[in-house]
Amino acid sequence: MRSKYRLGVDAGGTFTDFVLAENDGSIRVFKSPSTPEDGTIAIRHGLGQIAEALNKPVSQIVQECDLCINGTTVALNALIEKKGVKVGLLCSSGHEDSIEIRLGHKEEGYRYEADFPPAHMIVPRHLRRGIGGRFLADGTEHSPLDEQQIREALAYFREQEVESVAISFLWSVRNPAHERRARELVQALLPGVFVCTGSEVYPQIREYTRTSTTIVNAYLSPVMRRYVERIDDYFRGLGARYPVRYFQSNGGLAIGEAMQGRAVNAINSGPASAPQAGLYVARPFGIDNVITVDMGGTSFDITLTKDSHTNLSKDIDFLRYRIGVPMIQVETLGAGGGSICRVDEYGMLQVGPESAGATPGPVCYGKGGTRPTVTDANLVLGYLNPDAVLGGTIRLNRDAAWQAVKKHVAEPLGISVEKAAYGISTIVNLNMVNGIRRVSIERGYDPRDFALVCAGGAAGMHITALAEEIGSRTVLVPKVASVFCAFGQIISDVRYNYLASEPMPIHRQADLSSLNARFHELERQGTEHLLADGFQLGDIGLGRSVEMRYQGQIHECPVEIPGGEITPETVDAMLAAFHRRHEELYTYSEPDNPVELVNIESTLTGRVSKPPVQHRTPVGKTLADALTGHRPMLFDADGHWVETGVYSGERLDVGLEIVGPAVVEEPTTNIVVRPGWCLVLEPNNCYRLTRLK
Repeated sequence: MRSKYRLGVDAGGTFTDFVLAENDGSIRVFKSPSTPEDGTIAIRHGLGQIAEALNKPVSQIVQECDLCINGTTVALNALIEKKGVKVGLLCSSGHEDSIEIRLGHKEEGYRYEADFPPAHMIVPRHLRRGIGGRFLADGTEHSPLDEQQIREALAYFREQEVESVAISFLWSVRNPAHERRARELVQALLPGVFVCTGSEVYPQIREYTRTSTTIVNAYLSPVMRRYVERIDDYFRGLGARYPVRYFQSNGGLAIGEAMQGRAVNAINSGPASAPQAGLYVARPFGIDNVITVDMGGTSFDITLTKDSHTNLSKDIDFLRYRIGVPMIQVETLGAGGGSICRVDEYGMLQVGPESAGATPGPVCYGKGGTRPTVTDANLVLGYLNPDAVLGGTIRLNRDAAWQAVKKHVAEPLGISVEKAAYGISTIVNLNMVNGIRRVSIERGYDPRDFALVCAGGAAGMHITALAEEIGSRTVLVPKVASVFCAFGQIISDVRYNYLASEPMPIHRQADLSSLNARFHELERQGTEHLLADGFQLGDIGLGRSVEMRYQGQIHECPVEIPGGEITPETVDAMLAAFHRRHEELYTYSEPDNPVELVNIESTLTGRVSKPPVQHRTPVGKTLADALTGHRPMLFDADGHWVETGVYSGERLDVGLEIVGPAVVEEPTTNIVVRPGWCLVLEPNNCYRLTRLK
């Protein structure tokens, strides 16, 4: 760290989390209710809390920060709520409807559902204009660009008050000349209108994916630009010495200038930092296989890291829109503490995905919520202290939670309130377990080989139940669990992905000169970008991957490869890795069949210095010093209440063992230690829970 502090801010659906790291290794945690109408309000409130705690003005704290990092849901919320800008599309003539045809099939899980509605089109049909002119697959021009059609389309866009233009022509990844000229015309004839091209946003093969990604980027970037400008101006006004960094969906940081025109890279900004934080807390235990689960007030996010490498997703349907750019693979469920519970028309108990969010919130918050949530059920089960104050401002009301569960769940089902609350907890646990299985078992990984890392303010009350269901015997709960993604931001690096297409048969005798030249050009661009950002050559890291397939296949498999010159020996290693990965994903490989390379990617990383780690040593306290009392809790469906010990996490000494059942209360989260589990606070400020049988 170059200065006294480093600040991470993560805006969630219910709370905005703040982590302030000091150069002595200490970590301070703060929370402020989110303000979906304007995220900057929550940031101001959080900084006010920090200023009060440190007894310093906000401006001084910001000036003493070497990095202020923002993980934002602005782009995600705009996509969910359909609040982007009006977009016009310039595409190759005859391909105006490709985004509506959507490759001719529905998303996974709905392929055979006849009543499944079509996706909402960001660009309506009348704003999609086909343009004459064509390049071929080898990059040669088949017919010239029809500039008159572009001018006519732009005149219509002006009449329709289009705010953003997406340009995506066939084979622009092989020759972007037509897209560049169209961009020049947009800038000249529609000054002030945002414009982006497919060859810049997603320069890889697949016309539908490239067009969809470019449209989403055009839809969100003006929204993101306004947000970034507000945040940058706010921090500059406070005297910030360094530019604000924003968290990207690829798991790395970027300056605001890079984000303003690439909002598609920020769609999954918040949860993308969880894998980095998960590895950080697991490495002292010699663990490099982790599944990180983050349960906040609104959602439940899951990421998987195998051998210290986190899965990246490309070319996926996200909120029903095809996104091609690399994103940390996050499985997101509507299963948070604020998930609403109800009995449906068939008499079945349902939990989520609808959430009470920040407003009105769970019934027990006393902010106007009337329908029971997971948090209300946890309060009824005794997992939460009925006298607790959340976020510094919200006092829980157990009686209100009890009555809500009784009215909306217990009475309609004809069961006791206790069984209703336990049923709510069980169903949300099973929903979360199914999500964990999707990122593990369905992708060729055995969850029993992974430690479960707990994140989010609500996850601690469910984490041992989840571990039992998936067979994991080790659970890690860091002290910063409730602000885990904000913590992940302050230990992350700057990262940029550079993509290209280089279709070719791949074998020992292949001509590798063009492949090497393309990699070198991508990495030259990335290095120059990072050098201009203030990094030294010694601080720049390089990662490479390629996408390969058997000739005749439709889908590719990603394979990581080493840097440096690609040689016939490198090709042998690439092919072996491809066959292995294909077998992991599809249970078979065909080593004797020819393989072709399709896409390539270089990841350039600017390594940022990490805050020092603060290790704790035992001070000689006993368990009795941490015990604050007992309260009845429910751990099974039989309705048998168990008088359970309650411990203060702030008073618990390093190395002491707590055997369940028990609850450890932290200022911003509770950890439920179910019967059959043992909890120990380790020197790195992380709780380690181990299954005893």
